[in-house]
Amino acid sequence: MEQSSKTLSVGLDNHKESIAVAYAPEDRGAEVVSLGPIGTRQCDIDKLLRHLQAKVARLVLVYEAGPCGYGLYRYLTQKRVTCHVVTPALIPGKPGNRVKTDRRDALTLARLLRSSDLTPIYVPQVQDEAIRDLSRGCNREDR
Repeated sequence: MEQSSKTLSVGLDNHKESIAVAYAPEDRGAEVVSLGPIGTRQCDIDKLLRHLQAKVARLVLVYEAGPCGYGLYRYLTQKRVTCHVVTPALIPGKPGNRVKTDRRDALTLARLLRSSDLTPIYVPQVQDEAIRDLSRGCNREDR
């Protein structure tokens, strides 16, 4: 497969057991494609990266901040892949669109990333996160 010099915007809907994947080619008129779910193991993510990097020279991935933490972000950035984390509250949505599925969420993230309509959040360093968790634990014990 010939590698293009364009960027591929990839939306990930991250959960404990699976990650729904969709990508949007750089061309504005191009359809957003759902790749379906993958596993959450590092080998599953590596396989996805190889598959996508065969299509384009540059990948940009995004996922929603949530209870799964920042492990995926740290793994991807360690692999030198651009990754953003966004807060669900700042993801633009249509009023009345209450149906949420993993596939739809991944497609939406990919589409919004391509159009630059997402604002990434600051991802704390591991040490900062540990101190925050420690202080939260202390506050809970005081109650």
